[in-house]
Formats: sequence, structure tokens, C-alpha cells
Amino acid sequence: MFGFGKKEKEIYAPVNGELIEINQVNDPVFSTKAMGEGFAINPSNGTIFSPIKGAVTSIFPTKHAIGLVNKDGLEVLIHIGIDTVELAGEGFELLVAEGAKVKPSTPLVKVDLDYLAEKGKEATTMIVFPNLEENNIIITPGSVTAQTVVGKIE
Repeated sequence: MFGFGKKEKEIYAPVNGELIEINQVNDPVFSTKAMGEGFAINPSNGTIFSPIKGAVTSIFPTKHAIGLVNKDGLEVLIHIGIDTVELAGEGFELLVAEGAKVKPSTPLVKVDLDYLAEKGKEATTMIVFPNLEENNIIITPGSVTAQTVVGKIE
């Protein structure tokens, strides 16, 4: 009634690019949904924003992955690139710290897409919901703009 809680169920594009189904990702850990339900974006720029309103719960030391949670307990893992853990943080500039409150207009990290390409790494960015039941997210593949609604949690 009155749309209460509706905003917490919306998912925003964290980066400009082409949104694809998670099963199209060139990494079996993500494409088989072993990490959880989600989607991916092939980015056209390197500024990654939060896909939800919530808080930063973890930042991997290699800066390629960030964990978030919203007030309803929805967990989100943003994993930037494929095999980018091997870069040991090079090409990534963190813009937030653990514990930071975030919203879809909050930039989390800047990624040097040219550096990733130079190192032979795909920049595909996965947005995964580890504690979400399968098929409980509705998204529409195609071109997306950062900070706009791209899906919702059922």
C-alpha cells in the first residue's frame, strides 16, 4: 500500500554499458549462478556506482570486488572484471571505505578499462545477490545508463 518499501526493491545500473544475463558471463563461477542470482554489464566507462541504497560491508584487498547490503538484508556483490584478482589492485581506485553508507548516486570505484584490456582482462562487471532465491530478479538486457533503474527484486 502506498508503495512502501518499493525503492528498496529497485536495482540500479552501477555503470554505463550493455546489460547481459548472468548466464552469458565468460566465467563459470558466475554463469552457473554458483555465487548467486544476478546480472552483468559490459561497461563502456570505468566509474562504478552502487546498485542499491545501503552500506559497504566488504572491499576485497585487490579492489576488484565490493560487498554491499541494504536495510532489508539484501546482499550484493559487485565483481569487476574476469580474473582481475590477478591484477593485485592495479587499475582500480577505491572511492569508498568499508562501513560507508551508499546510494545509487555514490561512486564506489574507478576502473581503468584500458589497463584491464592491456592486461588481457575482460571488464564484464557482475552484480550478484548471494542470498536471493533464483529467478527472483527481473531485469531487461540491453544498453543501460549508470544510476538508472534496471530491475527489481520480486
